[in-house]
Order: sequence, then C-alpha cells, then structure tokens
Amino acid sequence: MAQLSETTQINTLPTPPSGSSRGVAATELRPWGSFTVLEEGRGYKIKRIEVKPGHRLSLQMHHHRSEHWIVVCGTAKVVCGDQEVVLTNNQSTYVPQCTTHRLENPGVIPLVLIEVQNGEYLGEDDIVRYQDDYARTNDENSKTAIKSR
Repeated sequence: MAQLSETTQINTLPTPPSGSSRGVAATELRPWGSFTVLEEGRGYKIKRIEVKPGHRLSLQMHHHRSEHWIVVCGTAKVVCGDQEVVLTNNQSTYVPQCTTHRLENPGVIPLVLIEVQNGEYLGEDDIVRYQDDYARTNDENSKTAIKSR
C-alpha cells in the first residue's frame, strides 16, 4: 500500500532587515491613468502602472534611475532610445538610466504593468520631459516632489 507524505515548502529567500523596506500602496492619478507605489526601499521602488487606452506618458528621461517594465495586461508601445517595441502579457523591457523613453497604450483595454526602479534617487522630480501630451513641465515635478517630502 502506498503511503502519502505531507511536504512543507519553506521560503528560503532572505528577508530584508526590519525597516529597510516598506509597503506603500499609495495611488496617484495622472491624466494618462495612475500609478500605485507597492513597495520601496533603499535603491529600489516597485510600482503598478495603469495606462488608459489611447493614452501615453511623456517622452522623458531620468538622471538617477533605471526601470524594468513587465506587462501584466494589455498592450504596451515602448520607445526606448532609438528603438520602438510592442509588448503584451508577460513580456518585459529594460530602460537604462539617462535614456529617453515613452510608454503608450495603443490598445482598447487598460494597460497594466509592474515597474521596478533601481537607482540612487527615485523621486518623482527626477523626470526630464521632452514632450508631453498634457502640457506638463519639469517645474511641476519639482513642486509636487517638494510638497510630498
């Protein structure tokens, strides 16, 4: 007669020391959609980004951070440097620090992606805008960041 044994899986991933990361879950609305900060710690920030159909973020660059984007739902049109790619569910891309980039939703359903930022400074005022559909300026980033600090 066969015996059944119970197996317990143990999480072997190291956990960060208390206080080194924090769950945030603060959602900010933007003209193109919204983003929610899921977690941030020293040198990284994780966001859930939702882009409305037919909308796009500004053509921008960051001096102090790189970004990894993973598509969860929908279609993403990504401009990164001089390359343009279209990504769908479970596809990803990397945006190096100091590289001009833009994210767009060309589809008919909301685009949802996870963004992982890495860098020495991750503030929202580290955005240099080159073109913006909503007439936002770089000065608006500084004012917003100063108010939230």
